[in-house]
Amino acid sequence: MNKHAVIKQLVKPKPFVKWAGGKRQLIKVLINNLPPSFNRYIEPFVGGGALLFEVLPHKAIINDINTELINAYRVIRDNIDALIENLKKHKNEEEYYYKIRSLDPEKLSAVERASRFIYLNKTCFNGLYRENSKGKFNVPFGRHKNPKILDEENLRAVSEYLNTAEISILNLDYKEVCKLAEKGDFVYLDPPYYPISKSSSFTRYHKLNFTERDQMELTKVFRELDRKGCYVMLSNSNTEFIRELYKEYDIWEVSANRFINCKGDKREKANVEVLIKNY
Repeated sequence: MNKHAVIKQLVKPKPFVKWAGGKRQLIKVLINNLPPSFNRYIEPFVGGGALLFEVLPHKAIINDINTELINAYRVIRDNIDALIENLKKHKNEEEYYYKIRSLDPEKLSAVERASRFIYLNKTCFNGLYRENSKGKFNVPFGRHKNPKILDEENLRAVSEYLNTAEISILNLDYKEVCKLAEKGDFVYLDPPYYPISKSSSFTRYHKLNFTERDQMELTKVFRELDRKGCYVMLSNSNTEFIRELYKEYDIWEVSANRFINCKGDKREKANVEVLIKNY
């Protein structure tokens, strides 16, 4: 059992939106590779928060560059009743969907903005968030038979956790968040993955791409966190480029079913991700 302080709830929260690169399929592998103990939990690319909601740390800093996502976290924490009431009005209808999608979120209240964000995520095609180069949500209607637009029990569980724990919810560049980390903190880095091939498709979840240069910058941040005495774990794609960037650290190939040290001779091509640790 990990020795870090955790929150215990009757209803355990889970991610309230589907998110590109979500970690629900790998959660057991991630949990098994947490450090035995740590001070604060810091996640600069929190996304849907699969690991956060599994660990439920008592002290945490979560961050994402996506303003719509972070606004939703804050509204769930600060104004859950109003959000639930607003979500009740939505309809799983194509014409209505495009009407809501066309709204400018910056002209909405925080509650309306969070409600729109969750509604679109639940009813859009493939349930994923994607922005074009202008920062506009551009996923078409999903034609789901009966999407659960309002999951009141889970939203209240998320709200309870965010209000019970000591959590800072930030909307900054990840490098600024990593500067807040101190010796003994655990930092989980789950950035947009490096493409497996030049032809592989990329789903943009923010108007700013995460480029090869950004991946190289992230390596520098990883080393700085290591130098400060933080426990650092990073997920990324299983590519030669990524393995070369982090070759001085422990690198493991992972899938939902297997966990194999990539330094061995028995790597399996079916493993599509790597887990990199400094501890």
